[in-house]
Amino acid sequence: MKNLIRIMLEGAYSNIKRIIFASDRVTDMEIRSRVLEGRVVPTEKVAEISCIGCAGCKNVCPTGAVEMVKLEEPVELMEGLIKKEIPVLNSETCVNCYYCHDFCPLYALFGEAGTIHPNNVGVVELDIGELLEEPVKISDDKIAFISQFLADSTILKKREEETD
Repeated sequence: MKNLIRIMLEGAYSNIKRIIFASDRVTDMEIRSRVLEGRVVPTEKVAEISCIGCAGCKNVCPTGAVEMVKLEEPVELMEGLIKKEIPVLNSETCVNCYYCHDFCPLYALFGEAGTIHPNNVGVVELDIGELLEEPVKISDDKIAFISQFLADSTILKKREEETD
């Protein structure tokens, strides 16, 4: 009971401090000076490590806000799957429809956080090789729907070879 009262009092004190002294607020002039001095850093929109470079996000974007940029050095994710490009999101043309996030095959296939998001991807730590070696079983109609937006058709070919 004593701890609960202490927590309530600390919370009340911090709220009163915020209201009266504006201790956690940033003024318009502070924001303006940050922008003019180039100290505003945009949040990460693409988790490059977990992206497989399929261009599904680019192909599904209704405004063309996603552009695929070539990597300096291609990355082999697993045998037969090489990542050559990564998406870059243009925040000025993005309308936050979240299609890029929702149609990301890693999100759709594996239930993990999407590798591209109009606001912020946060911290994404995935072992792509492990995910691709042990994929979750999903229906063929779901694979067909997602694959129509992918640039890399080797995923479909590999799946067809496995079923033959």
